[in-house]
Amino acid sequence: MDGDPLSVIKKADPELFGLIGDTRDKAFEEGKLTKKDKLLIALAIDCAKHSVNGIKALTLQALECGATKEEIAETLRVAYYICGVGSIYCAAEALKDIL
Repeated sequence: MDGDPLSVIKKADPELFGLIGDTRDKAFEEGKLTKKDKLLIALAIDCAKHSVNGIKALTLQALECGATKEEIAETLRVAYYICGVGSIYCAAEALKDIL
């Protein structure tokens, strides 16, 4: 199994897979918000949704785009304020080998 969580979609419906990729590329392209800012927003949302794999992936992408550990921590503070302690337990599990 390859590392792409959507590989099953790619195999079953390449057209849908292409649409998903196009939408992702559009959502994260540089604009008034930087790609880093958009990744931090997405990270907060994945914390709210308790998506461990999403938190890991988005944190690594944000760090690659220049986010600092402090910016990641501030993002987690926002998720905690809005969504509660469950989002932080999920983030702690996701980030234990990253931060």
